Formats: sequence, C-alpha cells, structure tokens
Amino acid sequence: MATAHPPGSGAPSPWVVRFAPLVAAGGAVLDLACGGGRHGRLFLERGHPVVFLDRTLAGVADLKDRESAELIEADIENGPWPLKDGRQFDALVVTNYLWRPLKPQLIAALKPGGVLIYETFMHGNERFGKPGNPDFLLQPHELLDWCREAGCDIRAFEQGEETNAVRQRICAVKAS
Repeated sequence: MATAHPPGSGAPSPWVVRFAPLVAAGGAVLDLACGGGRHGRLFLERGHPVVFLDRTLAGVADLKDRESAELIEADIENGPWPLKDGRQFDALVVTNYLWRPLKPQLIAALKPGGVLIYETFMHGNERFGKPGNPDFLLQPHELLDWCREAGCDIRAFEQGEETNAVRQRICAVKAS
C-alpha cells in the first residue's frame, strides 16, 4: 500500500526503510533534525511513538495534535540539549544532518539495544553543491569509527558516490 506524505516531506530514505524493522515493536523513536518528518512519519505508521526534534517544526506542524507524536523545537547547535533526565529511545534516526558536538548525546539517547540509523553527506559532496562546508561533511569511515568507539554492533555501513551526492550511512545497535 502506498503511503501518503504531506507536501514537502518526501518519501522516506530507502536506508531508513530497510532498517526500520530492527526497531523494537512499539519502541520510541527520535527523529533528529526532522525537517518535514518523513522518517518519523514512517515510524508513526509502524505504530511507534515518535519525538520530532528540530530548530523549527513547520514541516511537522500537522502532527501537533497526534497522540503518538511529540514535537520539540530546539536549536541543538546553539542551545542546550533539550532531552533531559537521561531520556532514551529504542531508535534514533538522523538524515542529512551533522553536528559533531552532539555525538555523546546521541549515543546517550539510545537505550541499550537501541538502533541508530544515520545517513548524511560526506567529504567529496562539495563538488555536487550543498552541503560543501567540511564542518557538515563526514570524513571517510567517520560514522563507522564513531559507532565502533561507542561499542555499537555494526549492522550495515556504506559510503561513496551516488548520482548527485557523496554519502555515508550506518545502522548500528547500542550494546546491551
């Protein structure tokens, strides 16, 4: 059955769709830098409660009254980490976003056995346009190294050039 997506949100990434079944049934999901919420919406459809977190929530405003959707507006690059009291999730989804200072908070936000699904641009993408700033481009194997250092079980990793981008992707499970 085809899934309807609100204007501007787009279809979920095939990488996220591929690994969504690894998330515990009904487990809480954090869609970080959610934009239009295309990935959080996928998890809502699969019966998960989802926290949509971004500096502006215009792209997910239609979800404000949905019981299983929590919207948090926060500038995570210039303000404090908005998830307090050790709040953890069964899955964390991040796409097309990189802010390295958050790495400790991201791993801490995953429950033991929680799934990290991460996909963003890497070095080499600058020749295709934005993002081109090295601060927002992963180095080769950076996600892999980061997840290994955090003691995660790597389920899948890819990196390289695609049609109009250079990307890196990982699916990893936090150690229990």
